[in-house]
Amino acid sequence: MTATTTFDRTGMDRICGFVNGKGGVLKTTLTANVGALLATSGWKVLLVDMDPQGNLGLDLGYRHGARDDDGSALAQSLMFGSLLSPLKDVRPNLDVIPGGAELDQAAAGLIAQGSKDGSKAKLALARALAPIAANYDIIFIDCPPGNEPLQVAALGAASYVVVPTKTDKAGREGLIGVAKRLDTVIDVNPNLDLLGVIITATSSTATNVHRTTREAITETFGTDDVLFDGMVRHAEAPAQAARDRGVLVHELEEQVKAAPKWYEVLKGTAEAGQSQPRSAANVAEDLYQIAHELVARLEAAEERNAS
Repeated sequence: MTATTTFDRTGMDRICGFVNGKGGVLKTTLTANVGALLATSGWKVLLVDMDPQGNLGLDLGYRHGARDDDGSALAQSLMFGSLLSPLKDVRPNLDVIPGGAELDQAAAGLIAQGSKDGSKAKLALARALAPIAANYDIIFIDCPPGNEPLQVAALGAASYVVVPTKTDKAGREGLIGVAKRLDTVIDVNPNLDLLGVIITATSSTATNVHRTTREAITETFGTDDVLFDGMVRHAEAPAQAARDRGVLVHELEEQVKAAPKWYEVLKGTAEAGQSQPRSAANVAEDLYQIAHELVARLEAAEERNAS
């Protein structure tokens, strides 16, 4: 039997990791957009980018700018315990700890650290977040898909896990990888809970595919309670436009609403502006629903844990 390592998690009961063993399942999109939606509703939110690709910075518009350290501060904190100082107000009420290529060095450091003290490596992010976690209503972690030491450190810090998955077999197989990762941190984080599974990058009309995917996920977990009711549909144009412009999907939706109509341009009463993806509203609606359901699931889990 594995001995449980005691770690004081006071103030760390609302840390949620978005994780899947496969890439391209919208982990970063959900982290950025759901986090920002909660921030707009008044929650104080911290986003942690644990991915060496640093794509969270692209979605939020700070990547390769003056405030982007390419993950250096986070890497130093993971390896040496230095105090984290998040980027403040990347959006109102939304702070960020950037990721980037410097985290590759941290991953190597965690492997070396883990060979001497496995628990210390698993709790590296938890220890980094402990001094600042109480400043936030919720913390979201964007977990890397294939970097085991960084993913394990993220799960060692999380109180809840959300698993986005595509409807294809590779996405569903990523769920099994997540289950194995959860097992590796149970000794340092025994109360880690699965908040749910979100089907992403799908077509709203693919009902047979949705049914097959839901049945497979239900079989994997033994219950359909894990499945979010909401899904995030595939829409290449708004996804690309949002990342290229460094805006979030609901911000892109506002740009679409504010853009001149085709007939106004034709009549000469307005000038043609940047091309606007009209499907942004559909994806924004999906993300609003996911944010609402995530909060409901979080509150239900907290009620269960309190009883």
